[in-house]
Amino acid sequence: MKRSVLLLAGVIVAGCAGTLAVTQTPPAAPAPHTQYGTWGFDLSAMDKSVKPGDDFFMYANGTWFNTAEIPPDRSSTGSFQNLRIQSEKRMSEIVAELEAKPADQLNVEEKKLRDLYDAFMDQKQIDARGLDPAQKDLGALQSLKTLSDVARAMGAVRYQSDVIYNMGISADDKHPTQYAVFLGQGGLGLPDRDYYLRNDAEIVATRDAYKKYLSGMLSLAGYSDADARAGKVYDLEAKIANVSWKNEDRRDADKVYNPMTLAQLRKLAPGFDWAAFFDEAKVPTTARGGDRVFIVAEKSAFPKLAKIFTSTPVAVWRDYLTLRYLHSFAAYLPKTFDDADFAFYGGVVAGNKQQLPRATRAVHLLDNSLGEALGKIYVAKYFPPEAKAKADELVSNLLKAYDADIRVIPWMTEATRQKALEKLHAFKPYIGYPDKWKDYSPYTVTRDDLVGDIQGAALFEWNRQLNRIDEKVDRDEWGMTPPTVNAYYNATQNKIVFPAAIMQPPFFDPNADDAVNYGGIGAVIGHEISHGFDDQGSKYMGDGTLKSWWTDEDRKAFTSRTDRLVAQFNEYEPLPGLKVNGKFTLGENIGDLSGVAISLKAYHLSQGGKPAPVIDGLTGDQRFFLGFAQIWRGKYRDGAMRAQVLSNEHAPPHYRAIGATRNNDDWYAAFDVQPTDKMYVAPDQRVKLW
Repeated sequence: MKRSVLLLAGVIVAGCAGTLAVTQTPPAAPAPHTQYGTWGFDLSAMDKSVKPGDDFFMYANGTWFNTAEIPPDRSSTGSFQNLRIQSEKRMSEIVAELEAKPADQLNVEEKKLRDLYDAFMDQKQIDARGLDPAQKDLGALQSLKTLSDVARAMGAVRYQSDVIYNMGISADDKHPTQYAVFLGQGGLGLPDRDYYLRNDAEIVATRDAYKKYLSGMLSLAGYSDADARAGKVYDLEAKIANVSWKNEDRRDADKVYNPMTLAQLRKLAPGFDWAAFFDEAKVPTTARGGDRVFIVAEKSAFPKLAKIFTSTPVAVWRDYLTLRYLHSFAAYLPKTFDDADFAFYGGVVAGNKQQLPRATRAVHLLDNSLGEALGKIYVAKYFPPEAKAKADELVSNLLKAYDADIRVIPWMTEATRQKALEKLHAFKPYIGYPDKWKDYSPYTVTRDDLVGDIQGAALFEWNRQLNRIDEKVDRDEWGMTPPTVNAYYNATQNKIVFPAAIMQPPFFDPNADDAVNYGGIGAVIGHEISHGFDDQGSKYMGDGTLKSWWTDEDRKAFTSRTDRLVAQFNEYEPLPGLKVNGKFTLGENIGDLSGVAISLKAYHLSQGGKPAPVIDGLTGDQRFFLGFAQIWRGKYRDGAMRAQVLSNEHAPPHYRAIGATRNNDDWYAAFDVQPTDKMYVAPDQRVKLW
């Protein structure tokens, strides 16, 4: 569901005057042991034939971009992908050490990690067993007789299938100390509704390949008349896509908060057996003090989905659920299924030439199933206390800079200003790893039962959340594991989280020049903080309650600015005929814009009033902006780029590098950008928020 804001988000902007006490870090001398260059930036990656004001991404990264090759088993390359590869190697090193240990020296969690890894790596055993491990589930799905049976199957956690109504448990937006059950639209096999609705040549080709994929999977599983049955499943999904909400509407916090009881849910979406659905998932429909309240997201889509549900023959639903199951479990079934699934999703959709090595996929499985058990070992080996201490210092400086900024924003009224400061002061940052680790003791791993282990992991996590559904929300819980290269802001808990794996070069290097670190991880931290004040995060109070604290005047002033940002991003065209959706990506674009502005201010304050040194002929501000552009170094295959634009709330990295900088006055001054330059925006049209 919608809980965690994905990948680097935030809000802030507008450099403002003022003094305050911040932790001062003296300018660092060039460090020969930085990972990138001598002071944290790779000068050889630049293309100085490109004017900074024409395309700042290519100016900073052009030589790299023009020569970089995407590995055959990846859909992209660049800063994020390089860190993911590094994290994979580190997790693999941990596994190698566990494999080398005598079995009697492994603790309980280490044994689970090794057994799950070994089970996944035993391709010979998987192939020899064929579909036997899945036959019980496949038989159950093919024996469904009524629509109530279908609804019950859709509620079965063990199937791990994306169906028309998805379910999750998280903090209630308007009662953030309490958990609630969230319901949302789902059920599509292609990455997004637009893959069913658009008629671009590439999309049409992808649809045709998808139909062949559906037929092929049914054939592999031994079902007759596969083409006709797959065609009916595709037609069903196309109907679902037609009534599904657009992405830009699904990110509206007010629109997707629709609490209702079971009785109200039945009235909203009649014909779907909600009682059977919840019963199979073991979700009690009563709570302490009365009926349980369910939070419905795409409210107007629910009755339309229910009509599709009741008008579709059970036989089609059987095949639909069978195909969803085969996709979910393809990696744990014989190689023919795994290869067929990759050929479509990895090959046709993402454009990859080959699949990741199975050993690499195995460590991702460990991270997904036993992530904090693996994370404990990861941070002990790869995240020293001094790295955490410097990261904590950066966060502290960013929060102080934000405080100073809010106090002097010219367009904000005093009433809203005080509420904004209250919210900022309630922020809680989490760096590296959680203070309390998840207890995996209820999760049993059996070396010779891979499918059962996968289902057990899903059931363990679901039951863990279900067992505390009527308890107070655990605000210290993490939604990402330490080896994850990412970060997020959680609106209902008003916290920002930075796993250990992202606290690495080029985002963060303890030995790098301060300007580069502030341009890198500083902008990321500012981005995440700013999510609390973006177009959606700003709807939440400091305690995490979804409740407006803005005056109408301030909201209007804010929206007039963000509308200009939407218009800017709507013009970016990463592939011919495919433009960025400015409304869908607005929150992330606000985050980048704000993160750069506030982190630059924090960098200036950290210098204690002294001018930054010039290094390799570059000023401190120039190094800051180059550091920012470096973290967005990225190159995508066309298929992956298409999926990114249509289904991801983040704009492609090229536009993240230029979208934030071209609205920042200090960037214009740093690189002498002129009105004749392509990226130039007139001063009165530049978007300034915080």
